[in-house]
Amino acid sequence: MATTRARRGAAAAVLSLALCVPVAPARAADTPGAAADTSASTADAPGTPGTPAGDPPAESPAERARRLGAETVARRVAAHRPAFGPCPASEGLADPVRCALLRVPLDYARPDGPQIALTVSRIAATGGRAARQGSLVHNPGGPGASGMYFPLVADLPEWRRVAAAYDLVGYAPRGVGRSAPLSCQDPAARPQGPTQVPERPSEAYKKERLAAAEEYGRGCARRAGAALPYYTTLDNVRDLYVLRAALGDERLNFYGASYGTYLGAVYATLYPRHVRRLVFDSAVDPDPRRIWYRDNLDQSPAFERRWADFRAWAARHHDVYRLGGTAEAVRASYEKVRARVARAPAGGVVGTGELQAAYLKAAYYDDVWPQRAAALSAYLRGDPGPLVEQAGPDPAAAAANENARAVYTAVLCNDAPWPADWATWDRDNTELARTAPFETWPNAFLNLPCASWPAAARRQRPVEVGTGGAGAAALPRTLVVAAERDGATPYPGALELQRRLGPRASLVTEAGAGTHGVVGGRNDCVDRHVERYLLTGDTAGRRVTCAPHPEPAPVSLDDRAARTRRVPLPPVV
Repeated sequence: MATTRARRGAAAAVLSLALCVPVAPARAADTPGAAADTSASTADAPGTPGTPAGDPPAESPAERARRLGAETVARRVAAHRPAFGPCPASEGLADPVRCALLRVPLDYARPDGPQIALTVSRIAATGGRAARQGSLVHNPGGPGASGMYFPLVADLPEWRRVAAAYDLVGYAPRGVGRSAPLSCQDPAARPQGPTQVPERPSEAYKKERLAAAEEYGRGCARRAGAALPYYTTLDNVRDLYVLRAALGDERLNFYGASYGTYLGAVYATLYPRHVRRLVFDSAVDPDPRRIWYRDNLDQSPAFERRWADFRAWAARHHDVYRLGGTAEAVRASYEKVRARVARAPAGGVVGTGELQAAYLKAAYYDDVWPQRAAALSAYLRGDPGPLVEQAGPDPAAAAANENARAVYTAVLCNDAPWPADWATWDRDNTELARTAPFETWPNAFLNLPCASWPAAARRQRPVEVGTGGAGAAALPRTLVVAAERDGATPYPGALELQRRLGPRASLVTEAGAGTHGVVGGRNDCVDRHVERYLLTGDTAGRRVTCAPHPEPAPVSLDDRAARTRRVPLPPVV
């Protein structure tokens, strides 16, 4: 049986690592409120892709068949709910967490056709039947991340009161983990490092990456076969609708982070009468014109700002790290390291690709700043150990990383049209890279399979997120939470999501901060607003601002924790 300390550590690790939209390691081969109405509603008024819920339906015959199929499956699982029991050892989840398999159709247009099994985890509300408000389902983002460990947050102080009121439910979305796992490439065939990525890609290098992207897409088609078109946000939404029914809840309580905010927003649009409480943490911009090509372009300047934030912080602690007294001086120190590993990879395994991927994490989470700064400093003083530990490849994670990348790629490529001509990608990213060089090209190359995505895949028109007519009245209060300087999901996305969700949506902003994933132990002010909303349905106002959480304290090079704490970087969530 897992100890409380071990479970807390696993919970904290999952929350710190999974709240992501695309991470792109370079490889060659996301008014004061009254309490919400809690009365149950059995009416189902799903909207239609491209049409706000409540408007007259204008769906294609295929989409109508899938909508009706989801309703059929939901009725079935509500009548015959999946049985929860001990979790398989491979999940690493001991009692009192329980697990189940939820069977859903691969294609909702054929509810009795081929089935897949989604893995689900749950821990019962600790407050007893009188305090219980239902289930709280979590999606940590990606797409490609698993939320199976979410029940473990019940042990964390910032979640304790919520855990008393809700069963905490995690799941692995279709394609992820043991949920009909998707793969586009044999993990063993991927380069294990070092990889050398030019700072400014030449035309020859661009052609190499374009060919690799085309081959990756062909690999997705070969390995997934006829299932490839069914890894989409709309299919994920239908799975969420069925999961809600399987848990015995008429209306969904949902906490989504990063890509999970887009998933929750599309769900709210299609099923507004089956919503109770929705928390959107680090919001993707849901404007269909930005899904997904423009959203990824928007990350480049936002990541550049966060990269500058890290360098400014390291400069403020020049007395500890000796990387330079200004942000530009710290940049010069980083470039010196980059030039050296380009000539001779650190430890034989860390080239420029691994270096960039590891330091991109500093643009996601400021809690890694001390370790990253210490690693640069140690390397420049002749000790490559910390850099190798933090940036070196982890062979044990290769299969999980490939699975995450495959799901990420399939969902984003299937969800929306992407530019098919390389000239558009080259023009847009060349222009961006002039002012935001840190992440522009790695992100472009990560997403490049979408330019030549297999023709057999079912390209979709993005949902027009938002509710109108009857749907607007059906949607209760919702809560959006965002960090003002977030790089992965830039702050304008939170403003756009709030606008689309309507006047009953509230926004809590962590001002002056940029860590991706705001909820859960970083900022007491944010956590109090989230807890209040989940427990009462109440919000403090249309827009509320919290002061930033404290910056991390510098870690001395004598502190061995800087060397031994390895935080693996999921490559594609």
